[in-house]
Amino acid sequence: MENKNLREDIKTIIEKVKQEILPDNTVKIWLKKNISKFQDLKGNLYVVAIGKAAWRMAKAANDVLRHMISDKVIHGVVVTKYNHSEGNIENFEIYEAGHPVPDENTLMATKRVLELTNNLKENDVVLFLISGGGSALFEMPVDGVSLEDIQKLTEALLKSGANIVEINNVRKHLSKVKGGRFAQHVYPAKIVSLVLSDVLGDRLDSIASGPAYPDGTTSQQAIDVLRKYNITVSEKILNALAQETPKELSNVETFIIGSVKVACENAEKFASQLGYNTFVLTTTLDCEAKEAGKFLASIAKEIKNSDRPVKKPAAIILGGETVVKVKGSGRGGRNQELALSFALAIEGLENIVLCSFGTDGTDGPTDAAGGIVDGQTAHKIRKAGLSPESFLENNDSYNALKIAGDLLITGPTGTNVNDLIVLLVG
Repeated sequence: MENKNLREDIKTIIEKVKQEILPDNTVKIWLKKNISKFQDLKGNLYVVAIGKAAWRMAKAANDVLRHMISDKVIHGVVVTKYNHSEGNIENFEIYEAGHPVPDENTLMATKRVLELTNNLKENDVVLFLISGGGSALFEMPVDGVSLEDIQKLTEALLKSGANIVEINNVRKHLSKVKGGRFAQHVYPAKIVSLVLSDVLGDRLDSIASGPAYPDGTTSQQAIDVLRKYNITVSEKILNALAQETPKELSNVETFIIGSVKVACENAEKFASQLGYNTFVLTTTLDCEAKEAGKFLASIAKEIKNSDRPVKKPAAIILGGETVVKVKGSGRGGRNQELALSFALAIEGLENIVLCSFGTDGTDGPTDAAGGIVDGQTAHKIRKAGLSPESFLENNDSYNALKIAGDLLITGPTGTNVNDLIVLLVG
């Protein structure tokens, strides 16, 4: 198999996986199977959708509910990332806000959700549709903490190399809606949460910072995260962090309807259909992007030279979420940095292609979803008179891969279940 064919195959696999993990079908299938939960409802049904997949989840839910229990739905609110709404949804208010750092629109949208769900009755139900990105998009700081405080702290955590569980641990102790506090706000009404997981191991108290799930973290652990990454905060933030989140909730049911594990299983299926010997290496990748790139390059070489751990043609599949420790001033994201690191480590080798893909369609603060690289990627950058090593050192993977023509740009996919990495060896 030549690089050209490998590239075509990897694009086919990614595109098919992308279609399989769209939230439309998963929401519709779950609701149709479980519509009895809502048919005998004696109160009102409200729908709240937060995250990068919020619009699609809300649209799918509205289509089913309007058809099957049209008299029950009172109102809905969607809070999603900029440019992730696809138009109006009947009887829904739609807000777009900042991600990965919250902004004024975040507060405005969250305030509207809190108004809608204020003073609900015991017989009312909130259908809560949660997807990745919800931590930034659904936010109301606790008293004494400002939006600017949250913004600065979020940026510091993102640059420190802290993983998403650690970041969310801190954020939910500073929020009126995270860490189970939204469920407290809705009480005595019930919440039924449908979750697209973007957290390794599907940890429910960390997905979107667990607005409607008992918090398994403590104030002390949040403070320990700041100490671990040498992040200094004001006394008012330390005081806010000391206020404990709820550890028990009696008004919540939670169901995971999509995850990176499902994405990896689909990738394995499609790669097998294309004739590859497949191996899912992990669904919980969690390390520095640069190191992951070098590690995967070593696996590619082992397969190429020794047919281990699987024989050629081989497809190695991973899911998870790496981190980038930002030291430079360039542009990029974890998937692009992983891809560039991999490309440097396999420079000059034939019949090896890797794709690292953010399933939401955005990788870091860029318009790329990730990168597709091979043994010629680094050479193309050098041919332009530039150093791929320097780009990597400056955390400027976006511009490096752009020069090589190896960016993966999908646009917003409408879903988010962590990152998917596919390595093909022909």
